[in-house]
Amino acid sequence: MISCAQSEVKQHVWRSYAKINLYLDVLKKRRDGFHNIETIFQSVSLFDELTFRAATTLTLSCNLAHLNCGPSNLVHRAALLLQEKTGCQKGASIYLEKNIPIGAGLAGGSGNAAATLQALNSLWDLKLCTTQLERFARNLGADVPYCLHGGTRAGVLRGEELYPLPPLPELWFLFIHPKQSVSAKEVYNHPMLAPTGEKPFAGKTAAFREAIRSLQQSQYEGVLFNRMERPVFSCYPQLMDMKLALIKAGCKAALMSGSGPTLLGLCESQEQGILISENLKNTAPDWSISIASTVPYGTKRIA
Repeated sequence: MISCAQSEVKQHVWRSYAKINLYLDVLKKRRDGFHNIETIFQSVSLFDELTFRAATTLTLSCNLAHLNCGPSNLVHRAALLLQEKTGCQKGASIYLEKNIPIGAGLAGGSGNAAATLQALNSLWDLKLCTTQLERFARNLGADVPYCLHGGTRAGVLRGEELYPLPPLPELWFLFIHPKQSVSAKEVYNHPMLAPTGEKPFAGKTAAFREAIRSLQQSQYEGVLFNRMERPVFSCYPQLMDMKLALIKAGCKAALMSGSGPTLLGLCESQEQGILISENLKNTAPDWSISIASTVPYGTKRIA
């Protein structure tokens, strides 16, 4: 059992960054009810901020009044998991400043959980290594192991088997954040999902190898793909309209991130992204729009 010594630092501040899927294919349904996928993860500069203070009990609060901060919240679950697995009896007062839209296909909650594992490992002086944190992350969700690392990575199986890829240069994306929510579970079980059924060779399908090759050759338009768009767009045709609007407005390519509903457009530069954003706000003032760039990490301690 790991001892939990008194930490010298009483407050830690961390950021957890949003995740996008530059490529996402669904291969087949597994016996456990989940699906095997192939994906290229990339972290971007949209972030949530978490403040951790030493305390005798475990509490979580948030800037969003409607967010459930109870035991089902991934931040709370990550903290409880650390206590359970290490025997640490210390607590923490955690404040979550949410900026990443909730349920948007950007892994905001998974990133929050990853930052919590790292922050409390330090605050509680647990001295857990990266391998141990990765094992705990797998217990919290398929995206949490990626969020511990961030950057550019290939993911297979449920997405938790990760392979580092060469880091991308600074790329800029324009995001549209629709108001409706999309259930990932419903998408995975939608009759129009149509998994490829293609069998991987040496861990990757031919299509996935080609996507990775295109990425490494900076042919980004040839990388962007999401098998989930077809079922989601059939239920929410307005999302397809938003994707087309991004392309029409000047984005080099556009894509739905993860299971949606967030849409993203690849821009040539930050300046182009700002210009497209201004034009879209003039034509669709009710759309929630943001601009972000690639970053090489999933979490970062800032204080």
